[in-house]
Amino acid sequence: MPGTDVLIDAPTLADWLAERPNTVVLDARARLQDAEAGCRLWQDGHIPGAQHADMDRELSAPPSNQGGRHPLPEPARFAAQLRTWGISPRQSVVVYDDAGGALAAARAWWMLRWAGHPSVHVLDGGWPAWRDGGYPIETSACEPTASDWQPMFDDDLIASTDEVARGDAVLLDARAGERFRGEHEPIDPAAGHIPGALNIPASSLLNAESCFLGHAELAEALPDAAPRISYCGSGVSACQLILAYAILGRPLPRLYPGSWSAWSSDPSRPVATGP
Repeated sequence: MPGTDVLIDAPTLADWLAERPNTVVLDARARLQDAEAGCRLWQDGHIPGAQHADMDRELSAPPSNQGGRHPLPEPARFAAQLRTWGISPRQSVVVYDDAGGALAAARAWWMLRWAGHPSVHVLDGGWPAWRDGGYPIETSACEPTASDWQPMFDDDLIASTDEVARGDAVLLDARAGERFRGEHEPIDPAAGHIPGALNIPASSLLNAESCFLGHAELAEALPDAAPRISYCGSGVSACQLILAYAILGRPLPRLYPGSWSAWSSDPSRPVATGP
């Protein structure tokens, strides 16, 4: 079925690591309010050969009102990081976290797609699937050989605040329902959502094992209207929705990187509450 190769399960990854020495693995585990947590988790144990992909330092630029809490890094900076990780189009890349992709494997997957990499996959079930499956775990760091890749970034995958404000695209909000409805806002300047947006919490696309739902359930959960723009609090879990469209083989929504954190930083922008 189209798009199914976006995901990879733990047994297949174990085979790849044994049989394909050119497989690159990125550990994108993170915690939104603890910038050091991802590195600690990686140090405590990771998939053999996995390199830590830091959400705040390597998958984001410093926060700003215009860019939100996790702006995209400048392309040249991210390209240099990809070379440091030893990534080139000749290799398959597998990314994982421990939240089904939402923190921040789907973000790393999307950024590699943005950079034009042809073979990027997310470990379905993430770290728990690997750990609980009894596969090898290591704590040491590897020293990859730097690549010479010069990525070609596709900015057509990105939606700006002005494009969101035009209101001519279906807006998909990946945050939890209580934040979408404005009942609870622990981080950003205002509570609520962008008017007209649909709420599809990233967690609703996963089963109890943090694996993606089957195709029929995903197809029922995701609107097929186009064009679409995905957002969340800061452009991280929004990539989970984009990944779900890729799993289905459908055209991908564009990412609004600033998301609610950028939108709500300007009090003149409209805010909606309720369902």
